[in-house]
Amino acid sequence: MVRVEPTAKRIRVHLGGEPVVDTIGACLVWEDRPYPAYYVPLADVVAGALRPTARTQESPERGLAQHFDVVSGGRTAAEAAWSYPDSPVESLRHLVRLSWAAMDAWFEEDEEVFVHPRDPHSRVDILASSRHVVVSLDGVRLADSRQPRILFETGLPARYYLPLPDVRLELLRPSETVSMCPYKGTATYWSVQVGERLVRDLVWTYRTPVVESVKIAGLACFFNEHVDLTVDGAPQQRPVTAFSE
Repeated sequence: MVRVEPTAKRIRVHLGGEPVVDTIGACLVWEDRPYPAYYVPLADVVAGALRPTARTQESPERGLAQHFDVVSGGRTAAEAAWSYPDSPVESLRHLVRLSWAAMDAWFEEDEEVFVHPRDPHSRVDILASSRHVVVSLDGVRLADSRQPRILFETGLPARYYLPLPDVRLELLRPSETVSMCPYKGTATYWSVQVGERLVRDLVWTYRTPVVESVKIAGLACFFNEHVDLTVDGAPQQRPVTAFSE
């Protein structure tokens, strides 16, 4: 089911070094993913930036989509926007969605936002703790800490961020993997070498997280899904999430 919720935030979108959207009339729309997308008023897209294409696509819930190329600053993002002018969801009819990845940058007010819009109904709490956290793999202890920061994020298992001196750094191998999170920032990764086994991208850190998540800056976190974790001596069940594969 499609859910539409207006936002009071000013939303700006750039392509080719130029603004293509500047609006205070955006809506958050939940479609087929657990996080929302931004839809913006067609009237708040820079004149001439949307060029209709021949592509249409039917959605049982949103109706028939008309696709557009987005043209700005000498760049063309092919079929990177679409609208539903005759949608059964009336609040969508005057809006257009731009492909997040096809644009150069998105801003909420004056702060750049990455990956996707931040869900106003999701929360990230980072709490200092004195709980005793031990991380092991194949019987080898990887970390042992009594000063974790525990990150509680809506819809995900608790994550235990540990000071680097409490992690066996000699078992970590640098990785080129990088990921981005709208709530925490840019993460870099390590793989873990246990005997002859190399487990890729098992550990990550946010060296310079966004302001809201600064408490985890420089701390290391292991995927609960792939390690043996005990907290205050109690073994924790490995959670089943999208990261379990």
